[in-house]
Amino acid sequence: MHAEILLENGWVYTGNDSGPSQSNLAIAGGRIIAVGTSDELAGTIASSTRRVDLQGQLVVPGFQDAHIHPIFAGIEMLQCDLTEAESAEEALQTVARYAEAHPEEPWILGAGWSMDLFPGGTPLRQQLDAVVSDRPVFLKNRDHHGAWANTAAFTAAGITADTPDPQGGRFEREADGTPAGTVHEGASDLFNHVVPAVGYDLAYQGLLAAQKLLLAQGITAWQDAWVPIPEGEHADNLKVYMDAAQAGDLLVRVAACHWWDRSSGPGQLEGILERRSAVEHAADPLRLRANTVKVMVDGVAENFTAAMHHVYLDHHGHPTENRGIEFFDPAQMRDFVTAIDAAGMQVHFHALGDRAVTDALDALDAARSTNGTTGNRHHLAHLQVVRSEDMQRFAELEAAANIQALWACHEEQMDTLTLPFLEPGAEERHYPFGELAAAGARLVGGSDWPVSTADPVAAIHVAVNRGTPGSDLAPLGPDSQKLTVKQMLDAYTQGSAWINQLETQTGTLETGKLADLAILDTNIFELAPEDLHRATVTQTWIGGECVYQRPASEHSADRAAAVVK
Repeated sequence: MHAEILLENGWVYTGNDSGPSQSNLAIAGGRIIAVGTSDELAGTIASSTRRVDLQGQLVVPGFQDAHIHPIFAGIEMLQCDLTEAESAEEALQTVARYAEAHPEEPWILGAGWSMDLFPGGTPLRQQLDAVVSDRPVFLKNRDHHGAWANTAAFTAAGITADTPDPQGGRFEREADGTPAGTVHEGASDLFNHVVPAVGYDLAYQGLLAAQKLLLAQGITAWQDAWVPIPEGEHADNLKVYMDAAQAGDLLVRVAACHWWDRSSGPGQLEGILERRSAVEHAADPLRLRANTVKVMVDGVAENFTAAMHHVYLDHHGHPTENRGIEFFDPAQMRDFVTAIDAAGMQVHFHALGDRAVTDALDALDAARSTNGTTGNRHHLAHLQVVRSEDMQRFAELEAAANIQALWACHEEQMDTLTLPFLEPGAEERHYPFGELAAAGARLVGGSDWPVSTADPVAAIHVAVNRGTPGSDLAPLGPDSQKLTVKQMLDAYTQGSAWINQLETQTGTLETGKLADLAILDTNIFELAPEDLHRATVTQTWIGGECVYQRPASEHSADRAAAVVK
């Protein structure tokens, strides 16, 4: 077979070797037909072959993000986007500018503010009132486990000093019990009946906006970690994906996670299976799959809702009675995870605290005891703290460790809102990627964007250094938790391809596989660890088509400011 396209004069990392080699890569019919030297590929070249001179750049398998929220992120990019705010003042100025520019919007909606911009991570309603008092404002924080509302929003929702904290949520309160402005976890749901619904058109445009950004970062596939069954007039994000796939607008390969609603009970599985079947009948499985269920086991450590074995400490370092929140009774979780597994579906757990990790692994153990080995490729995401005795269980249960490497560093939110409130020595066990790898756990890479940047190169930098570019802070935890460039690159390519059930078609660069790849402007295997963040994606290819080309006017830039949680 003659090559339609030949990528030559560069480095190629196939994923099957210890590092890249100076090789060429031949493509025909959207697939790789050969990888090798110029002499080895001479027979594949015809007069019609389009030859792409790599000029020493590095070709890697396309990045696949195993935990991401693209549609929600894209919507938030089109709303009041606070991700660039570096102070409380900047956040408020952004809200004020957005409100002035959108006088027709009945609510100001958005997301992205960072907890470390505000004392205790809890901004006040009066701060928003000062810039927008004529209509409600409701802004999710960067990790989407809390929100910031003005007085008008609380009034519209009917939330007062007499409103009790809901199960699985909490209001920050003033001395008389009046909501102070910040709401945590399930308390955000008490606004659902009044916050305007996200319509279909906005969700579709959000998907396209997100896809454009992610293609520029070399991402060729992803697992959307939250695709809920819609309520009321909210858009059905699964339908958005299906329509985009049928229209040819969906360029990436997507695995969609059905949301396991904490209040709907085991009967919801029937509806999930119906939605899975609808996708199987309507979409190419290489473009869109919906065979995963997302189970949110706990919250996050910075608002003390991550489920821990050890109690949280108070502001004076004294033990409290709080061990965080688990959104499901462990026994009930074992039952419904067993049912999901029996239905042939993958379970994608949000498990951040070590007690949540233990209970998620217990649920998988129970499923295996009942169903046997099903090969459904379950995975646990986030893994901020993991007990030593649970490390080996990942490999034993064939459960993958879905890691968000960007979080494994000292930064303001970690150092002021998290570590001071955890048991002594917790830093040593924080984001224990090296220990998980040594215990035989399969690593897969994800970003949790828009919680943090989706840039895989930024994630590789932090995984290798356990710190952000240019930081003078010590690495987070012992050096044994650091990963190599190869380990993290493989996690973000073949590891995530395995999770997305695409490993026979993607994830490595070898003959017969789809030509899904990213081209970096430099060979990251030759960079000093502190310089990894300087690498930039110049091209992204999916199925042998170049779907992103970096404009010639753009040059590799220091992405230090982007590597933040």
